[in-house]
Amino acid sequence: MRRPLPQGEQFFTPGATGLRAEVERRSAAPLVFLFQQPRWVVPLVMVALLIAGLVVADWRGGVAVLPVLAFIVWLAYLSWPSLRPVGRLLRVAVATFLVLLAATRFGLI
Repeated sequence: MRRPLPQGEQFFTPGATGLRAEVERRSAAPLVFLFQQPRWVVPLVMVALLIAGLVVADWRGGVAVLPVLAFIVWLAYLSWPSLRPVGRLLRVAVATFLVLLAATRFGLI
């Protein structure tokens, strides 16, 4: 059985135009799909990929980290307008860590 979407929450940023409006519009269907999956699926996949990126010390580890990085940056971009400065800082820190991890796995640093 699929979970119903939460009531009363606004998905789109009020007054958004240009790139933000387009990204939010195109993200609606993937977000609904992800929300309807069992709650453990997305975190389990992300943790498995992150562990693979941490354990495998060559380019394959970097490839494992890239989907995690893309997912985190995507969600950070979507949630950015509603975040407090501490939340923004945390997301930037996590994204920076993932970029550096991928770069070390690809031998760039």
